[in-house]
Amino acid sequence: MKLLTLFVLAGTLCFAGPTVGPKTELGDLNGAKFRIDVPENWNGGLVIYCHGYNPEPGSFKDVKLPPIFAVFTEQGYALAQSGYAAGGWAVQEAILDTEELRRYFGSKYGKPKETFVTGHSMGGFLTMMLMERYPTNYDAGLALCGPLAPTNYFMARGAFDARVVFDYYFPNVLPALDKVPADFRNSPAKSKELVALLDSQPEKSAALRRFTGAHSNKDMGPTLVFLTDMFRELQQRAGGNPFDNRDMIYESLDDYNPLNEGVKRYTADKGAAEYVRTWYTPTGKLSHPMLAIHTTYDPLVPVRVPAMYPGLTEIAGSRDLFVQQFVEHDGHCAILAPEIARGFSQLREWKNSGVKPPSGLNR
Repeated sequence: MKLLTLFVLAGTLCFAGPTVGPKTELGDLNGAKFRIDVPENWNGGLVIYCHGYNPEPGSFKDVKLPPIFAVFTEQGYALAQSGYAAGGWAVQEAILDTEELRRYFGSKYGKPKETFVTGHSMGGFLTMMLMERYPTNYDAGLALCGPLAPTNYFMARGAFDARVVFDYYFPNVLPALDKVPADFRNSPAKSKELVALLDSQPEKSAALRRFTGAHSNKDMGPTLVFLTDMFRELQQRAGGNPFDNRDMIYESLDDYNPLNEGVKRYTADKGAAEYVRTWYTPTGKLSHPMLAIHTTYDPLVPVRVPAMYPGLTEIAGSRDLFVQQFVEHDGHCAILAPEIARGFSQLREWKNSGVKPPSGLNR
């Protein structure tokens, strides 16, 4: 599965409006590559973009911005992107590197008149995290296809459980969940092999699809291979297996009693579990507007995951500062550039005049 790996500047110490022409700057801050784009019609505002999960640190080339990024510069905003100093579930590094880039922008080109944060997938998760942790640094956030829920929830009760149930139906096909070999890697060849296996046993694969919510073996196979590679990286990062399913009762439309008797049970390593809780368990506490956009079908980040966040904001007393929209597309982060542009325009209007975007369909 191809995940989104998504990828400057004006001023004085006190911002008094754009003073330089359009430019692109590429550089490195403490081992994290970055790219900054300033449009010709720069309005003095800044958009910080957080990229999604990638096995390796991101890098940039001086090429034309893709449409999904150009929507921000076309609305007059400078765009700054960090590649992070580490790959994988690099939430800890990403927060530090993104904040370092934001400070660099301000020190070199002057304080922006307003700063927005956005990102796809893990970058949408980081958007939420930055909005919660640094309320004085960001005026509004646009979270795109992000898993807006506690990391332990969507990784354990989503990804981990999907692999546990896969192993029940197809034992000894993928590596053991608590000890994924260091040399295991996500690849098109592995995904193709797994799809072929799923196709060869239609009754079992249909039961697995019903459990995971995947619409097809073509979606489910690559997702399971990717998740296995993610567990490998996370175990190396956290120092062990972070996930526990000893007390889980698995719900299924199929053979739920044999399933619960037959699935393998795992015990989490305490230090690894604590790492996942730290990076990150959201509070739902917002101080500024945040708009989220998700597809109606996402095989990697199912809609039940971002559906948790409104409840968190309700408990935190910031429900009025969050809006969830959807687009009617299938796939992870299959949000079109015009839809991102529309969402960003609505977010700007919300931030500037208090006109809240409509929930529901992005239109």
